[in-house]
Amino acid sequence: MAEAMMATVVLGIAAAGVLLPFTSAAAVRAEGLRRTLAAKLAGDLMEQIVQTPYSDVVSGYEGYNEPKGLVKDAGGAIFGDPRYANFSRSARCEYVYVPQEPGTKEAKYIRATVRVYYSGREIAVADRLISK
Repeated sequence: MAEAMMATVVLGIAAAGVLLPFTSAAAVRAEGLRRTLAAKLAGDLMEQIVQTPYSDVVSGYEGYNEPKGLVKDAGGAIFGDPRYANFSRSARCEYVYVPQEPGTKEAKYIRATVRVYYSGREIAVADRLISK
């Protein structure tokens, strides 16, 4: 009986050693999938911002927020896929004033920044300079 119990313990330890890399790989794979989805979400929102008329970008997207689980597609519909349930997005758009043509004080650029969060943790950022 003692030999059987000892064999079971040794087998359990060996099984744990073999299975441990698989569980780590599953966690890495899940993180990779989250980052891929976050990059796609950031890119999608950035494209919406870029497609907006220049004069409406700052007023339309400054302080833009989509709460956790309420991320929208380009048509304004909330993603129903459960993979998107823990994602949220925010955008910030601001005029960039740089020395340009002499005598001109008008901003010719807008800096747009989109941040994507997963369970409150920033996971992707897209930054872009938009011109007229």
